[in-house]
Amino acid sequence: MGRAFEARRSRKEKRWDLMSKTFTKLGREISMAVKKSGADPETNAHLRMVVQNARHANMPKDRIENAIKKASSKDEGNFEEVVYEGYGPHGIGIVVECTTDNSTRTVAMVRMHFNRAGGALGKSGSLDFNFQRKGIFTVASQGMSKDDLELELIDFGLEEIYDGEEGNLVIQTSFTDFGMMQKGLEDKKLNVLNAKLQRIPLTMTTLTDEQAEEILDLIDKFEEEDDVQAVFHNMA
Repeated sequence: MGRAFEARRSRKEKRWDLMSKTFTKLGREISMAVKKSGADPETNAHLRMVVQNARHANMPKDRIENAIKKASSKDEGNFEEVVYEGYGPHGIGIVVECTTDNSTRTVAMVRMHFNRAGGALGKSGSLDFNFQRKGIFTVASQGMSKDDLELELIDFGLEEIYDGEEGNLVIQTSFTDFGMMQKGLEDKKLNVLNAKLQRIPLTMTTLTDEQAEEILDLIDKFEEEDDVQAVFHNMA
């Protein structure tokens, strides 16, 4: 019973740790959105999207409001978005998206994890040839058929629509059509559960289970860092 209790406590602690890190990352996104276009979600589409994502991630309402208020303060530091590209073990391309108030600290951290894993940090743009940026929206189907929704969203830049988890629908657009699709979904009053930009690999590399574990371990190391917002790779 003692081991079982410790195992449950360990899982619970990991869940709380993951939730805390998620809220920290969302707080930084809120800060950047406010600094860029103001603290009113009604007039700031980026902030509206981030708040929407935060609610879907179960971020408490008061924490969201405090993040907006803090970002509006002159005392709040400025975060910037930076992207690092490199190769992990076995030639796997990895893109690490970060938000930071100290790029010197962040690049040192990213380089350290690449080096310790036997990989290497590359030059900016070195993986552009193998990744496409896409807008991904997860929406509640609300009883609408996939075919009907497809017809309604073509004019807003729809590239693809497919079934997601829990009966939801996933909508894909190009990077340039992301904002137009966001507005289109809002105008149609669809329940958008999550909206984000992803980097989709054009070619994938298959590894052995043992090799894949090395990549997953490296990705975990990156995702544990507060500065890291998202990690993309081309491992099959």
